[in-house]
Amino acid sequence: MKRIADILAPVALILALLATWEIAVRALAVPSYVLPPPSAVAEALAGDWKSLIASAWNTLAMALQALIVASLLAQLAALGAALSPALHRALRPLAVVLQVTPVIAIAPLVNIWAGIDHPERAIVALAAVVAFFPIFSGAVTGLRSADPDLERLFDLYGANRRQRLLRLRLPSALPFLLEGHKVAAGLAIVGAVVAEFVAGSGSAQGLAWRILDASHRLQTARMLAALLALGLLGAALYALFEALERAGLKWWRGR
Repeated sequence: MKRIADILAPVALILALLATWEIAVRALAVPSYVLPPPSAVAEALAGDWKSLIASAWNTLAMALQALIVASLLAQLAALGAALSPALHRALRPLAVVLQVTPVIAIAPLVNIWAGIDHPERAIVALAAVVAFFPIFSGAVTGLRSADPDLERLFDLYGANRRQRLLRLRLPSALPFLLEGHKVAAGLAIVGAVVAEFVAGSGSAQGLAWRILDASHRLQTARMLAALLALGLLGAALYALFEALERAGLKWWRGR
């Protein structure tokens, strides 16, 4: 019963908000280019669903490529930082600078380096920059979070550096890695969309391109339909990584 209530509560709230939106827009005669009613957004979604699916796939593909690149680089950097305190002190400030620098500020530069004719390269690179820090930070924290008692036990048995890494530190880091990847997955979507706004269209016609195209034509209903598709895409990717995290933690606790 509680599970049903947990599902019905947000659905009821969403329906109430949509009904209020529909009634308010029609009662106040708000122009459709300013704020269309939900019914108009639903019509735009029904009319453009094929192109929205294709654009969502393009955005997802670039975000996943960026996530893979960020994961590999971040884990390699974290591994080196965990094994070498000097390297950790050198890498940490650079990682923080990358994190706090707005991606839109460096997007034009990366777009030039990637080539104007290849905007997808710039989008993947910029999304990877955004997704790098959560994975790096989680991996470093996890690799340094091994139980001190187990560390002393490994010292007692004379474990070498490789044994300590494979049998103690990497298993200890798994929960942090899973959480870092879950956060980075959402940030990769955000980074891909922001980068696409700057990089333009070309062959990389993702959801951001749909939003820009609709805004230039003052087709607000189509813009909101693309935003809805983007939100659903982000929620689905987050749910996927949350399920992977639960499965990974279940295996980890069993170990």
